[in-house]
Amino acid sequence: MRRVVAEVGVLDKKFAPLIARRPLCTIGRSAPSGTNFESLVSSVISQQLATKAAETIHQRLISLCRGKITARKIIKLDDVALRAIGVSGAKTRTIKGLAAAVLDKSLPIERIDEIHDDEAIFQALTSIWGIGRWTVEMFMMFQLGRLDVWPTGDLAVRRGWDLVHKNEEETSAKRLDALGEKLHPYRSVVAWYCYQAVHESRGLDY
Repeated sequence: MRRVVAEVGVLDKKFAPLIARRPLCTIGRSAPSGTNFESLVSSVISQQLATKAAETIHQRLISLCRGKITARKIIKLDDVALRAIGVSGAKTRTIKGLAAAVLDKSLPIERIDEIHDDEAIFQALTSIWGIGRWTVEMFMMFQLGRLDVWPTGDLAVRRGWDLVHKNEEETSAKRLDALGEKLHPYRSVVAWYCYQAVHESRGLDY
């Protein structure tokens, strides 16, 4: 990763000072703490929620599943019980659809990291109702450790980009898609440092 971030600093020199003063990018540097299924469920819960709210609901779901979130446990949960811990009706439909696809083996979720084509993973996961681009991008970056994901639909990535480049006007997702072309094959790392720029602007150490 030290070699990768050095290359990023060459690909876009504006990132070099930020990279020097912030932590080393963590993407792909350690084994994931949970299963692929657990990670996807967590990402679905996090959709359009503040981090703290998402973490609270996720912890409640772990308790509801008696310590470990699995497809078999999710499929057996009552929708009312899920709503009671803060999981919306739409997200309930999504995580139950995901659980069903895992159980009927139409989605080999725990072997999905063996697929080397990111687009193939994207197509497989977005076939599940309610799983969209952002959810898959977060999963590929933080669970699978893929280094060339470019989540330009994420407002924090665009905000961080603008902070790094001292832009007065907000960069659009479409424009950032184009700007990212020069950043292959390390766009995930650039996105991670965009998040770091936002964290720094808020006085956060990490």
